[in-house]
Amino acid sequence: MADSADVTPAVSSQPPGKEEKDGGEGEGGSDKDAEGGLTDAQREVLEKCIHTLRQAQNDSHTLAALLLITRLCPASKLDKPTLRRVFEAVGVNLPARLLVTAVRGSDNSGLPPQELLSLGTALLAALSTDPDMASQPQLLTTIPLLLGILANGLENQQEQKAQEHNQDGDKKLGPDCKVHSAESLNMDSNPSNMAKSTGESKQKCVDGSEASKVLTSQETSPSSKLDEAVATDCYQVLTAVSALPRGTDQLLTRGVIPALCHAVEQNQTFSHERGLALLGCLLSGKAKDKVWSKHPAELLTLLVGLSKDFCQATGQTKLDMCTQLAQFLPPVGVAVESEELKGVVGRVWGALRPMLQAKLTPRQIGQILVLGACLLDLHGWELVGPPKFCCLLVNRACVEVRMGLEEPPGSVLSPELQHILTGCYRIMEAAIEQACCQGVSQTAVPPQSSIPSLSLQQSRQVLGVLEEAFSAIMYYLQQVEPSRYSDPFVFATFRSLCSWLAEETSCLKEEVTALLPFLIGYSRSHLKGDSPEQGLSDWMTDMSVTEGKEAWTGKEALRYLLPALCHLSAEEGPRKVLLTLDTPALLVEYLSQCWASIKGKSGVASTRDPSMETACSALLNFTVTEPERVRKDPCFRALEALLNAALPVLVHKPHLLVLTANYCTLGLMIGRLKSAPSGSVEASQRRFFSAALGFLRSALDSGSNPGPVKVSLSWEESWDETAELWRLGLQALGGCVHAQPWITTLVREEGWLKYTLTMLSQCSALPDQHTQEALEEALCAMAHQCSVCKVEIGDMMRNGKGALMCMTNLKKSVGVE
Repeated sequence: MADSADVTPAVSSQPPGKEEKDGGEGEGGSDKDAEGGLTDAQREVLEKCIHTLRQAQNDSHTLAALLLITRLCPASKLDKPTLRRVFEAVGVNLPARLLVTAVRGSDNSGLPPQELLSLGTALLAALSTDPDMASQPQLLTTIPLLLGILANGLENQQEQKAQEHNQDGDKKLGPDCKVHSAESLNMDSNPSNMAKSTGESKQKCVDGSEASKVLTSQETSPSSKLDEAVATDCYQVLTAVSALPRGTDQLLTRGVIPALCHAVEQNQTFSHERGLALLGCLLSGKAKDKVWSKHPAELLTLLVGLSKDFCQATGQTKLDMCTQLAQFLPPVGVAVESEELKGVVGRVWGALRPMLQAKLTPRQIGQILVLGACLLDLHGWELVGPPKFCCLLVNRACVEVRMGLEEPPGSVLSPELQHILTGCYRIMEAAIEQACCQGVSQTAVPPQSSIPSLSLQQSRQVLGVLEEAFSAIMYYLQQVEPSRYSDPFVFATFRSLCSWLAEETSCLKEEVTALLPFLIGYSRSHLKGDSPEQGLSDWMTDMSVTEGKEAWTGKEALRYLLPALCHLSAEEGPRKVLLTLDTPALLVEYLSQCWASIKGKSGVASTRDPSMETACSALLNFTVTEPERVRKDPCFRALEALLNAALPVLVHKPHLLVLTANYCTLGLMIGRLKSAPSGSVEASQRRFFSAALGFLRSALDSGSNPGPVKVSLSWEESWDETAELWRLGLQALGGCVHAQPWITTLVREEGWLKYTLTMLSQCSALPDQHTQEALEEALCAMAHQCSVCKVEIGDMMRNGKGALMCMTNLKKSVGVE
């Protein structure tokens, strides 16, 4: 088989199916190979062909031997090791050379460019079915060529390459590929022999699929439209590469996004059937943000076109396009702010309104609701439509949730239903805040993303259907066993309920209280890492749930529950249940983990984490309402140690001022419940109170001129959030002075007393009455507990100056009339 001429008659005398049949009936035809399903005769021919492939002196010999294998030994009868031997013997260089020659249009190749292209893409498609071959650098370097062919067609690609060659010689096709001449790749100067042996037959891929052929040779039209077989083979290669571990990156770095977008725009062969599917796959994973950031113009143009197609479609086609269109919307974090995108969203909502009002099956309405959820994520309620339709959208989502979750215990929800319900949750979450805000006040100016002109009656109707849906959610979660805590759908359901509880805890109070064991147990399981987290991490990434696109850490479940815990810990009934579940210890552990994360980012400015502030608020509720629990529970000793260590550090981080105020106030509130130490004061306690005094002192600034005291510049921006904490901290400082008299010495040594008295005597007024009352309470406590402080305060008041003279109770405490 050293000469291709010896092979040609054998492969061209009969159709492929005939040779295979005759081969089976020949000598040794009854002795099947146990491993590969071949007869002895077929196995013998196969070994000879593989030998020829390895020893081939030119491309004609290689193609002839390969064609004989496809005719006598169908891929369906070849086992994987044998296929691998064939692939390794053929290699990737041959089809790469065929492609380059086809695109460069070499006159001395002996074959028309269309046939070279057909041969090259068919071979690449066959090779790509083996993951190891698909990952070979030689195959990857052909990707820019394949993308250019898919985007422009062969003729246009030839013209483009000819222009590039004339201007610059060898030009780069992509980051990792250059165009080389056929001669430099050792392409046969006259491969006409191999053309004779290819015939007109179409073969299956080596994996037996119909997606592409091992060899194809057929006439192509002179138009720029690509031959269907060639297009199929090109997409087969790209799809195979995308399935590799780093396949998405390999495609993205070689220009897959602009090329496929252009192919769709030009309506090239299979661009809508295969190109959009591949683009959707690339945009559905972790790379979506990066892709949209790098190619916003191309993807927005594609989205505009798809939205117009969607609006013009009818019937089932339009319903099927809902799923496709959702894939091509930009991610919320890197949304392309433009009138063009706004037009797309408005156009799609306009098409969805009549669809949602029609009579639909659960599956059909599910597709619409999922797309609606994606549009809400992107642009809020502004473009949804009139209030009546907004209410209908929420109602439909709530009905789907009730129907999907109110199933008998033990019922298994299909993945498709879970996907639909997750979309419904997002609609419900988007409606909760709007309905609650509208229900509370009709005078407030609604945000731009709010439901337009929602009446009080409509708000109540929305709240009513939401209440029914969340009742179904609580019923479902009651049945969840710990073994399912790592289920992403359970997390989505949990998260949706938390969004409701964060805004509304007065409804369904008994059901909420009964569900607390699950809510706390679920959060504790993830915080401690008792549940497998990988599935949840992938889901969070795909759904773009995590703030700032951070990876799943296990703290997310409790983070979503914290606002509800802040509300529930203020109510006696739920608080008692939370205490039986050891919730304070869970909150302390959460703060400890978060603080460890902040400390670990040395040299990097830590971003504000509102969840830490919310956890402090919940612990503050326990501290105020359950003093005996605070005195006895070991977790509060651990919390005190954490605050002692953290506050001296936080006072030097002005961007974390709200968290600092929470830590300071919480530590002082715990300190007022402690008794005086029997021995010397712990160094950590002294450092905490020293830092607390300096922090409280920094809030107000009287300036050098007489007049009203002002909030200092460093506090001004956060004063609305910190003013109440600051006042409560001053009151707690007074309590600490009563409980631990040693603090009065520190108050004087740190200069807090002198600074405060000087400020009050120089200023004409304080920011508000509450501020005056808080300062007066702290000063009264010091006067009562420390005779030296009492004398200093009395001396200052006898001078009779400033706002200090307005403090009637303080005058009585120091005996000044």
